[in-house]
Amino acid sequence: MRVGVPSEIKIQEHRVGLTPMAVREYVHAGHDVLVQSGAGAGIGATDAAYAAAGARIVASAAEVFAAAQMIVKVKEPQPVEWKLLRAGQILFTYLHLAPDPEQAQALIDSGCIAIGYETVTDAHGGLPLLAPMSEVAGRLAIEAAAFSLRKPAGGMGLLLGGVPGVHPARVVVIGGGVVGLHAARMAAGLGAEVSVLDRSVPRLRQLDELFEGRVRTCYSDRATIDSEVFAADVVIGAVLVPGASTPKIVTRKMLAQMRERSVLVDVAIDQGGCFETSRPTTHDAPTFEVDGIIHYCVANMPGAVPVTSSHALNHATLPFGLALAAHGEAALAADEHLRRGLNIHRGRVTCEPVARALGLPFVSAEAALAM
Repeated sequence: MRVGVPSEIKIQEHRVGLTPMAVREYVHAGHDVLVQSGAGAGIGATDAAYAAAGARIVASAAEVFAAAQMIVKVKEPQPVEWKLLRAGQILFTYLHLAPDPEQAQALIDSGCIAIGYETVTDAHGGLPLLAPMSEVAGRLAIEAAAFSLRKPAGGMGLLLGGVPGVHPARVVVIGGGVVGLHAARMAAGLGAEVSVLDRSVPRLRQLDELFEGRVRTCYSDRATIDSEVFAADVVIGAVLVPGASTPKIVTRKMLAQMRERSVLVDVAIDQGGCFETSRPTTHDAPTFEVDGIIHYCVANMPGAVPVTSSHALNHATLPFGLALAAHGEAALAADEHLRRGLNIHRGRVTCEPVARALGLPFVSAEAALAM
């Protein structure tokens, strides 16, 4: 199969769909890989490195999209890329369609086969292609919070980990999944006072055992959310409903009872955000203020560390990408976990949470593939 890797063009996005390591694996498996010139610049991978791995270097994204049977990206296609997609072409990337009706309609109109990393599953009920970026985002969330607490950044002027004799920041993590785990680990490691809220009691037990009492675990009922958020210096939004828009856990009304100049970091912003007052921001202008509360809502947080992120992502996506390159749509029929990543198939929405969020007709992946 001809596999194409265009440069990422979303603002401040420096990751790349395939690293030279991954290209070498595709080429070794007998596939033809086209890489847009400069696509790997953000991770320090030169055109020469890609050529040495066996890729063909082409000048433009238009050439990549026109020639490739499968496009491998990191972020969702941008409007200028929508018109480059064609019927039957496989698109393998993060999509996050539930809060993005325009993109969803564009992909439907193109007739492409769109597979979202974020809804591919594994035998343990996990999200293996989302997990590596969740690990990165969880850790970055604490770095972002620590910076945003500083006075020059608009914060209250509090050191996250404190010093002897002065209390540290109180960090509340809403959601105990992969993002929440790594945010809690970073915050606790820096000396913050950390609470993790989740609705899964088994998960809370796991976290309690993992952190050996260094992190408080709380059941996420409405009263607990209120008391924890109102006392927090930092709130990390780490809520995920796979494929669907994120519920609004912190409302605007609640901001009035929070500590002045405290910080909200919404890691769930790609799926619409879990704070009512969130709106997507960029690395160039990452924060804004609402009612005296600092909001950090960068929609592609892992893009700030593209070397780490690109390699971690490629390690996870490679087996699935190779299967798609080898078997095309048949790979979706053969693997139920990859099939759950199928969001749009030749003009039909095949991810139920996306269809529900956007009010569009739903067709099961099995029916779309005529299994």
